[in-house]
Formats: sequence, C-alpha cells, structure tokens
Amino acid sequence: MPRYTLRLDLPQVESDLRPAAARGAFLAAEYVLGESQAVVPLDEAALSRSGTASVDEASLTGAVSYDTPYAVVQHERLDFRHAPGRQAKYLEQPLFQARQQVAAIVAAELRRAMR
Repeated sequence: MPRYTLRLDLPQVESDLRPAAARGAFLAAEYVLGESQAVVPLDEAALSRSGTASVDEASLTGAVSYDTPYAVVQHERLDFRHAPGRQAKYLEQPLFQARQQVAAIVAAELRRAMR
C-alpha cells in the first residue's frame, strides 16, 4: 500500500491568503456601506456623502465609518425624526442584517485565492 506525505507550510499559506482576506474584508465593508446608505438619515446629504469603507490589512479588520461631527449622535439617538425609510442605527442594523453576506463575500475571496 503506498504511503503519502502531506507537508503543509502554514506560514506560507497564511502569507498567500492574507491579501485575499484583506480584499474580502474591504469588499464586505463596501457591501455594508451600500446597505447603510439606503437608511442613513438625510438632510442635506452631508452625512451620506461622508461614508467610507476601509480595511486595516495588518489586523484584517474592515470598517465602515461616517465622518461628520454629528454622525454618532444621529446613529445613537432613537428619538430623532427621520425621513421615511431613514433611521437611527444606520450602521448597526445593516451590519447585523448582512452578516451572512459579509461572511460569504470574505469566503468567496479566500476560495478564489486557493484556486
């Protein structure tokens, strides 16, 4: 009966997959940004225009942020009135609802890298 030996260079595997994981994290953050854009409060659209997606490649952490002085207040204050279809928790809710899509986006990028 033949014997087979599998040699796995885990540092090399990690090195090869890291760029794909970072790309997946960025694409997933872009997806969440798009979902949040549909519900972000609108007045003069400054808040909406300030939305960005980013990734820290060292920690493989994706982020979605809105950069206005009132972004956090708009997100947290549940008592504010918003236009129809717009809401507080404009990041939290879309991220929670998209968690399966986020995982699928990252997994797809990793699968592409392993081909």
